Amino acid sequence: MVGFMAPWAIGFTVFFGYPLLANVYLSLTRYDLLSSATFVGLDNWAFLLRDSALLTGVQNSAWMLLIGVPIKLAFAFSVAVLVSRAKRAGGLFRTVFYLPHLMPLVAAALGFVVLLNPAAGPVNTLLGHVGVDGPLWFNDPAWAKPSLLLLDTWMVGNLMVIFLAAVLDVPQQLYEAAELDGAGRLRKLWHVTLPSVRPVLVFAAVTSAIDALQYFTQAYVVATSLAGGATSGAESLGYPDDSTMFFPVLLYKQGFRYFNMGYASALALLLFVVSFAIAFLMLRRSARWMSDLTGER
Repeated sequence: MVGFMAPWAIGFTVFFGYPLLANVYLSLTRYDLLSSATFVGLDNWAFLLRDSALLTGVQNSAWMLLIGVPIKLAFAFSVAVLVSRAKRAGGLFRTVFYLPHLMPLVAAALGFVVLLNPAAGPVNTLLGHVGVDGPLWFNDPAWAKPSLLLLDTWMVGNLMVIFLAAVLDVPQQLYEAAELDGAGRLRKLWHVTLPSVRPVLVFAAVTSAIDALQYFTQAYVVATSLAGGATSGAESLGYPDDSTMFFPVLLYKQGFRYFNMGYASALALLLFVVSFAIAFLMLRRSARWMSDLTGER
């Protein structure tokens, strides 16, 4: 038995246990990647409590978690339900909605930078033809995060496929029984479909929440491309006006732009603890959430 567990134990130790312990140690040091780490105790954690940029990163990540995740889940589930009811060309619809997920994140982010260009982008051009003055999108602090959410919602094909498989797996007998009781489409969706796909909803919610807390690539690409490229310095991150300064972006900025690797390690450890706590609470409360949603007791 021990021999069968050895591959898992080795992988866990090498790829999770040791990096985690090393991160804990580095969070107690001053380290710039070039010289040896110097032990400073809890100085990094004390600075974390005083860092005004940390509040900005937490607020932006909380926005993506509390607003972005529900919107993406609702959109993906709605598309899955509609596609499951398609009598014709169902395979075509699945392909069309899933293809954006195959797009590399960097290419997709740059594509949306072009599409949402406030001066010459096709979206604002079309809006201008119908008499609508389009927003500045990524260049406006008030529109930057909604623009990123629009990009993420366009790429939600993976969740759509997962939801679609769950919806198609609901036994038809349950729908027939609901129809005999006089239930319409909305009542069948509320009292049959949602309870039946509850485990999939929980899985999608937890994984999406973790992805939101680790949100980095799209924000980094958009900010650096609009602010002058990746060589424009640390101040390009978070453009415009720190509206895209998510927590992982702040972590990257401290570690690889300012070379404060000790402080970045403290931020990484904080992110790990918060992600674990949120996932744990969501799993613990998922049954109660779904019971309240469907009216079951």
